Amino acid sequence: MTTASVGELGLVELAQALADGTVSSVQATAAALDRIDASQPGLNAFRIVRREQALAEAAEADRKLAAGERAPLLGVPLAIKDDTDLAGTPTAFGCGGDFPVKTEDAESVRRLRAAGAVIVGKTNTCELGQLPFTSASAFGHTRNPWSANHTPGGSSGGSSAAVAAGLVPAALGSDGAGSVRIPSAWTNLVGIKPQRGRISTWPLPEAFYGLTVNGPLARTVADAALLLDAAAGPHPGDLHTPPALTVSDAVGRDPGRLRIALSLRIPFTATKTALDREVEARVHATAATLRRLGHEVTIADVHYGVLSGATFLPRSMVGIREALNRLPGAQVDPRTRHNALTGRILSPLLFAARQAEPLLHRQIGGIFKNFDVVLAPTTATPPPDVHSIDGIGSWATDALITAACPYTWPWNVLGWPAVNVPAGFTATGLPVGAQLMGPANSEPLLVSLAAQLESELQWHKQRPVAWWEQATA
Repeated sequence: MTTASVGELGLVELAQALADGTVSSVQATAAALDRIDASQPGLNAFRIVRREQALAEAAEADRKLAAGERAPLLGVPLAIKDDTDLAGTPTAFGCGGDFPVKTEDAESVRRLRAAGAVIVGKTNTCELGQLPFTSASAFGHTRNPWSANHTPGGSSGGSSAAVAAGLVPAALGSDGAGSVRIPSAWTNLVGIKPQRGRISTWPLPEAFYGLTVNGPLARTVADAALLLDAAAGPHPGDLHTPPALTVSDAVGRDPGRLRIALSLRIPFTATKTALDREVEARVHATAATLRRLGHEVTIADVHYGVLSGATFLPRSMVGIREALNRLPGAQVDPRTRHNALTGRILSPLLFAARQAEPLLHRQIGGIFKNFDVVLAPTTATPPPDVHSIDGIGSWATDALITAACPYTWPWNVLGWPAVNVPAGFTATGLPVGAQLMGPANSEPLLVSLAAQLESELQWHKQRPVAWWEQATA
């Protein structure tokens, strides 16, 4: 197979091709590395690329395949986000500075390696995962494969850009306020924010006081489900250990006739927000598709209340402060320092914020007395200009990111699963998404519904024009 043809394969397809011997892991990994190298000047998706180590690991995978060994991801090249520990590399988490290399893999990486994956590198993320943009002085701007002038989103924007551009078939990201779902929406990908604890955050017992979870980004539901299953599972030190389940089995399963609430209400924010008309139209089109598939879709808003935002802020800001403290000598933007200071001020509110979670489960979860799933916009706007975040103050930054992305964070407070599904494109060709949201441990239901939508809409067949190759030719 050629470099281009290998790049067309999704995760499930590539894993099968490796098992069948149609392609070798060295071929697939070398092709991925070559695509990364060619794209880096334009897309800038990667912070660290492990060419020598990845090729050696691919050669070992080929030896195992030749000996008849099989594992779900044996020999498949994948990427992880640079907030996740990978032995032999630093974890800069978007910051500038020199940091020591990690001596152990994060639990999620350990499980991916156990499943046979070859980790080709670590993808860019904004400083400490704070923004729905992927840019920082340490590495520049990561750009959207669908438009060089627009952000791919964040904070898992390097992962989304890498997958949407076909550099790797899937990647792991993390989601503390939408950081898997937002970049998936803005790059025409499936992004799963799983139940809190589904994928371990170890060496942290929990991340950002339970807001942040790890999750997959991929072009298809089956690919995202496979990566989720491979990465899932607890570490003995985890604070959250939901009941074990698999989601790949739900792909292709009839979800039954579901009661779906279409909720366009924007959760409470302190700054001005409004739903873009093109995004609204695409979400309504997704609702119409669900109705054609036999589901009952009713306009019914989720009642988020003010308390959810009041509990989110201390958890996120104190989390930023502690993440920065784990990176002594980090060179960061003044806005990051400001947020860390805010975290110090808000730290006395942490206990109350955590104690409020059961109340929020009852309040917000009341929607599930009458509905099985909530359908909502993933973002309020299409992807912004890549430079719109540059050089503005903390208040202007908060206003910008809240106006673009007010919909995703409540499900982080709740710890419940949600899935971004591509919802189509604006008139200018920019991708937007819709999110399917469920109660605790509802990943199989959401995945079966997302896969049913995909079978109808076939979003994975739409690929961006590879402008980044032309720019480096």
